[in-house]
Amino acid sequence: MKKTVAALAFGAILAIAVSPAAAQDKWSKIRIATEGAYAPWNATAPSGELIGFEVDLARELCRKMNAECQILAQDWDGIIPALQQGKYDVIMAGMSITDERKQVIDFAGPYGSEPTAFATIKGSALAGMTFDLKGVDLATVEPQEQQILDALAKALEGKTVGVQTSTIQANFMERLLPQVRMRTYGTLDEAGIDLVNGRLDAMLGDRSAAQEIVKKEESLTMFGPNFVRGVLGEGVGAGLRQRDQDLKAKLNAAIAEANGDGTIARLSEQWFGYDISVK
Repeated sequence: MKKTVAALAFGAILAIAVSPAAAQDKWSKIRIATEGAYAPWNATAPSGELIGFEVDLARELCRKMNAECQILAQDWDGIIPALQQGKYDVIMAGMSITDERKQVIDFAGPYGSEPTAFATIKGSALAGMTFDLKGVDLATVEPQEQQILDALAKALEGKTVGVQTSTIQANFMERLLPQVRMRTYGTLDEAGIDLVNGRLDAMLGDRSAAQEIVKKEESLTMFGPNFVRGVLGEGVGAGLRQRDQDLKAKLNAAIAEANGDGTIARLSEQWFGYDISVK
């Protein structure tokens, strides 16, 4: 679910300089930021309305917390610094919980878990690759899983893979496939455009987001196994300032309730077509 942070040091400096407008005793009003450009997690309708799984989930969590919530759009690149500046109180934007991010912000959840996967052009050599496993757990890489990573490294030699900037997928490429050329984009949609037009050989993203692009582009297809955990984090959660532990407790309680009563499963079936809730 997504993503690493481009300016951790900058965010850490801002964290100590800001006095939060939202430090209310009971958090009766909460401002929630989402990207609005990462369907089906979050997106922007032609009307300009924010839509998606996380938008609907945010409303449900706010209802469970008896809070009045405002959902705001925020570009991904500045999403953590803006949280630290007090522009809003919570991030719900397909953000994966990683050790790197936890250095500067805290998380409630996770409320979802999403594998990472590759897409490429139909008919390409990459599209024709076959793998013995459908999934690779990067937290404990077994010999057979390492063989898959080695095969990918060999197949991608001399090729270029597109990822969204400052994401767990960028981490994946840098740490596990460092010899493969990586090109970063502001959004995964932009990578998809370059893939269609032959300027990339493959792209890597959250499986659901990549599938959304593949559905729109008949020339594209998914390939390879699903990758989870390890450098890809612990799942997708709600980011918040480290000092806001009272808000974290409220969010965790609401997430647990939404998980227990089937709200997260229902919304994920609606938006993804399968259950991404964390059991």
